[in-house]
Amino acid sequence: MVYAADPVDQGFITSLARPGGNITGPTSDPGSEIRGKLVEWLAECRPGLSRLGGPVDGNYPGSRASSLAVESAARLRGMTFRAVEVRGAGGVPGAIATLVEHRTEAIIVGDGPFLWTQRQRIAELAARHRLPTAYPYRDGPEAGGLLSYGVSIPAAWHRAAVYIDKILRGAKPGDLPVEQPTTFELVINLKTAKALGLTVPPSLLARADQAIE
Repeated sequence: MVYAADPVDQGFITSLARPGGNITGPTSDPGSEIRGKLVEWLAECRPGLSRLGGPVDGNYPGSRASSLAVESAARLRGMTFRAVEVRGAGGVPGAIATLVEHRTEAIIVGDGPFLWTQRQRIAELAARHRLPTAYPYRDGPEAGGLLSYGVSIPAAWHRAAVYIDKILRGAKPGDLPVEQPTTFELVINLKTAKALGLTVPPSLLARADQAIE
């Protein structure tokens, strides 16, 4: 595996330290701290932010854990977070409309491959309502969202190659500990910030791995 969420909870492996069976590799679970950063940085870009929301993939195993992490991070900052479940492309416009109806001020997009395929559509729908969006992957701001902070996919593939090399040399997958991600990247779309009338603090911009201008 290269980008799996909660492999222990899903029953793919016994534990991160001793996977057992024939599955091992990097995991995509970044921990709750990453969700807190998305909340923090959206608040820096939009002072006075109090109501967050976001679409979550109802079919993705990691959705519940990530939503709870965002909700907890928002609560610590005196904010609220409303998750709207989506189970197909047809549900995306309705999810954004629901968030607008509840006066959401910024959107944090959930995890999973389905919402990844909808990244541009979400960004476009959010922009119509002048809602900044934060994503767990860099493709989000590249598609028009405001920012992203999450696991580096290329770094995960590089680590997967190390596992493959060890297995081809005779190592048993079940004996190779599963690695949690250590490389994360912050991407900010300054064009989107300008269009939304937002100012990205210099301190945040200095931390960015990439600024899209």
